[in-house]
Amino acid sequence: MAAPPARARADYDYLIKLLLIGDSGVGKSCLLLRFSDGSFTTSFITTIGIDFKIRTIELDGKRIKLQIWDTAGQERFRTITTAYYRGAMGILLVYDVTDESSFNNIRNWIRNIEQHASDNVNKILVGNKADMDESKRAVPTSKGQALADEYGIKFFETSAKTNLNVEEVFFSIAKDIKQRLADSDTKAEPSTIKINQPDAAGGAGQAAQKSGCCG
Repeated sequence: MAAPPARARADYDYLIKLLLIGDSGVGKSCLLLRFSDGSFTTSFITTIGIDFKIRTIELDGKRIKLQIWDTAGQERFRTITTAYYRGAMGILLVYDVTDESSFNNIRNWIRNIEQHASDNVNKILVGNKADMDESKRAVPTSKGQALADEYGIKFFETSAKTNLNVEEVFFSIAKDIKQRLADSDTKAEPSTIKINQPDAAGGAGQAAQKSGCCG
C-alpha cells in the first residue's frame, strides 16, 4: 500500500524506504550490516527472499528513519523481490568491482526498476569491494562513473569491510529523497491563498512506496 510521506511522528520527521538490489554475492547484505550495525563479517550467507534493517539519522535538523530492504539476488527469488520495488523511495544498485558480470547486469537491474518501481524513485550506483587489491579489480572506477553518468545518477565506490563511503552512500540518497519529499510537500501545501483568485495550486503530493531487495 502506498502512503504519503510520513512526517511529524514522535520519533522521526520522515520515513524513507530504501532498496538494495544487485547480483548475488556483491555485498548488499554486508553494506547494510555495516551501515545499520557498524559491523562486518567475512562469512557469506545468502539472503533468503527479503531482509530489512532500520536506522534513524539526522539531516538538516530533521530526523530521518531509514527502512532499508535487502533483497535476494538469485533468480529464483526475483518474483518475490520485484513486489518490493513499488514501495521503494530510493534504490541502491550494487555491483562488485572484482566481478565484471555483476557490473554488466546493472543494466538488467535498471530495466527491472523501470518496469516495477515508480517513475520518480531515486537511484544511486554503488561499486562495492573497492578495498580489494587492484590486481583483482575487473571494473575501473571510470567505467562505473560513465555508467552512472549515462543514467544521470550518483556513483560511489564502497567497501563494507573498511567502511569506505558506506555512510556517504546512504546519507547521499537519503538527502536527495528528503529534498524531493520536502519539495512535493511545499507544492501540496501552499503557504498563502489569495482570495478571489482561481486556485492555481496543482497538488503535488507524491505517494511514497514500499521497499524490498536481494542479498
